[in-house]
Amino acid sequence: MHMKDNHLLKTIGPLAAHLVTTLYSRSRPIFHFQEAEEIMGGRAPTSKVLSQLINNGVVTRLKPGTFCLVPFELGFEREYLGNPYIVARELVLGRQKSIKEGYYLSYGSAFNLHQMVTQPQFIVYISSPRMMRSRTIQGTEFRFVRCKVDDLFGITEIWIDKNEKVHVSDLERTLLDGLKQPAYCGGFSEVAKGFSIRREAIDPQKLIDYAIKLGVGAVNRRLGYLMELYNIGSRIHWEFLQTTLTPTYQLLDPELPAEGHHIAKWRIRLNIPHEELLAIRGT
Repeated sequence: MHMKDNHLLKTIGPLAAHLVTTLYSRSRPIFHFQEAEEIMGGRAPTSKVLSQLINNGVVTRLKPGTFCLVPFELGFEREYLGNPYIVARELVLGRQKSIKEGYYLSYGSAFNLHQMVTQPQFIVYISSPRMMRSRTIQGTEFRFVRCKVDDLFGITEIWIDKNEKVHVSDLERTLLDGLKQPAYCGGFSEVAKGFSIRREAIDPQKLIDYAIKLGVGAVNRRLGYLMELYNIGSRIHWEFLQTTLTPTYQLLDPELPAEGHHIAKWRIRLNIPHEELLAIRGT
């Protein structure tokens, strides 16, 4: 620690300093009350020390029972959030660190992590089988999307900084989730841009395998249409997807009005101008 850090620790007292330094040594800038209680050796002293640290701007309360250490270099910043993706992980898992892939960063957040966004992202999306209400913390909205346990696949772990890792949908799963609920990614056009931006990195067989596992007919239609339009995969992939389609038609963009012509090959109603999609392909 720097001299300035040591001075700050002296001003908050030995008990509080012990808690702060221990949390830093464990790489736990975002922590839960139970962790602090284990370090302090009791509920009463923990509550007292945390109240002191919050009042001094050394710790911020993210939600009841979950806290964040404010970096010393920021001084006494009472509105500090920390890395929103790490906060998201802690909100959904709590102390249940033994749960393997019990959540994943999804939709617009996953698009951002896979470098497919063309618009600023103001919402953190987290998919989990747990029922959790969305909340806004320090001006950032955390939106929890409930998914089935069987849909916890296509998830990878990435380093979000030098000490912390988070679960996020892999590239192919991210794109399929976007086709399922494009509104969570900024709209269907933004999802199409993701396909175009990362088309060289996409594994077409993995896309199809995941789509079959998801079992959502509208996703298969939208996927087949975009794969053919953007020349992702081969005719074998496209023809296989066609065999999975039922006679009913689905909107290409579920958020837009039911208009536009029907494309029988993909059982899609093209309610986005074809020229717009071609322009995206050319970017």
